[in-house]
Amino acid sequence: MTALDWLVLVGSVAFIAIYGTVRNARVSTAQDYLKGGDLRWPTIGLSIMATQASAVTFLSVPGQAYEDGMRFVQFYFGLPLAMVIISAVFVPMYYRMRVFTAYEYLEQRFDVRVRVLAALLFMMGRGLAAGISLYAPAIILSALLGWSLNAMNVLIGAVVILYTVTGGAKAVSQTQKQQMVVILAGILVAAVVIAANLPVSVADATTLAGALGRMEIIDLSLDPNSRYTLWSGLTGGLFLSLSYFGTDQSQVQRYIGGRSLTESRLGLLFNGLFKIPMQALILFIGVLMFAFYLFEKPPVFFNEPTLEAVRQTEHADELAALEARWDEAFEARRAQAEALARADTPEARAGLQAAQAEMDGLRDEAKALIRQAVPTAELQDGDYIFLSFVLAWMPPGLVGLLVAVILMAAMSSTSSELSALGSTSVVDLYKRLVRPDADEAHTVRMSKLFTVSWGLVAVAFATFAALLDNLIEAVNILGSIFYGVILGIFLLALFFRRVRATPALLAAIVGQVAVVGLFLASDIGFLWFNLIGCALVVGLALCFQAVGGALRQLKGDTP
Repeated sequence: MTALDWLVLVGSVAFIAIYGTVRNARVSTAQDYLKGGDLRWPTIGLSIMATQASAVTFLSVPGQAYEDGMRFVQFYFGLPLAMVIISAVFVPMYYRMRVFTAYEYLEQRFDVRVRVLAALLFMMGRGLAAGISLYAPAIILSALLGWSLNAMNVLIGAVVILYTVTGGAKAVSQTQKQQMVVILAGILVAAVVIAANLPVSVADATTLAGALGRMEIIDLSLDPNSRYTLWSGLTGGLFLSLSYFGTDQSQVQRYIGGRSLTESRLGLLFNGLFKIPMQALILFIGVLMFAFYLFEKPPVFFNEPTLEAVRQTEHADELAALEARWDEAFEARRAQAEALARADTPEARAGLQAAQAEMDGLRDEAKALIRQAVPTAELQDGDYIFLSFVLAWMPPGLVGLLVAVILMAAMSSTSSELSALGSTSVVDLYKRLVRPDADEAHTVRMSKLFTVSWGLVAVAFATFAALLDNLIEAVNILGSIFYGVILGIFLLALFFRRVRATPALLAAIVGQVAVVGLFLASDIGFLWFNLIGCALVVGLALCFQAVGGALRQLKGDTP
């Protein structure tokens, strides 16, 4: 990076971190620290979007589109409807009860056991996801500075922990507003620069990408093993969004601190309106990158340090020979792409598809060679594709801006996760089970301690994230494993008033075990776990309630 890039990067990130620390350093009440204070709807809406838009989004989503196309956008099709349902059902309930966390409601409806179980499920899923959020930007700085990934995890984690602990939920929400403005600007700049660098028009680039399956947005397949279809998005995506925005404390915390019920609803609806277009644009950036690399030679493997490690082994000559074949295959594909750009004919499409299949085969060979030469290497390089493009092709200044976007996204999502984990730990566990008489000052101190502890857990798990195939999928898989069960508990509480605590508790435990078992033993697309988990909890609870009622009747009739 140039001096200008470093100035843009350090200046923007430092401003946000200092702003969040200094402006909210005097937050001392539990109301402001745990809920965020008196927020207006633009702050709520941008904060919700920033919580979702982690560094994983900007590293993995373009790479996802580069390799698989636009299908991933179907993941979000259930979100707008979820925002309407949450605004109508969940938000009024939280305001009426004046809760600090979503799980307080469950004790009033059931008992403390159900409340603690739901809080623990949230903390397990979100605590691990926070580690993945930290790992994503560590990839960037390790590539830029040549430092180890673990050192980067610790450094970024320390910065996020600092301003999150200092100002709590209020600092998180206020800084996320500025972060999201920079993020949106960076997305637009990236799209414009990539489009300007294309050797063909955007329309021709779209045609070329479409010929290779990258523009297929809607998949009507009924195959449950297919991860991204219209049906999984409208059902599994709906249930995931309902659980994430309605019961996940990292999101609930963003809007229960609103100035009014209306402000919170407007913030949620703002997110429902703009999330799909934003995500589609990020995916389209990946598609444009793919079209760009039809004319500019991409590396056979995007993780350059891994290739360099192979070159230091006895397999260096094999890699050199494979890269020579890669160069020849690229020239053949470029010729086919130019032919299709001149005339869109079935023959030209078939030629391009055959050339692409040849290059796909060479990439598979490269991964097999890497596995043989460096057995511990990460073989999935999708998370490096966008970063590789930014460092190689973006002009000075914009590299720093886009790296800053990725880092800010990491800071925003991780800080909200740590703040929510801290508040859940202190409100639902510590104050409820250990010190119910704790005053506000003690509550704030313990929340800070729990936030630091969860930050350390996230840093520790970030060292494991390198073993995951695709970070954006890993985050959503983690959520899908836990969210369906949590949502099922809340639906029981809200709509099945006759179900008691014990049937709900047993159904949640059995349902969670079943979902984990399905995840480990089947190839079902992960989005379906949200629907399966929710349905299992509701169905089992109704069965357990009916059986319990029948047993009580029999016992009552027995002389």
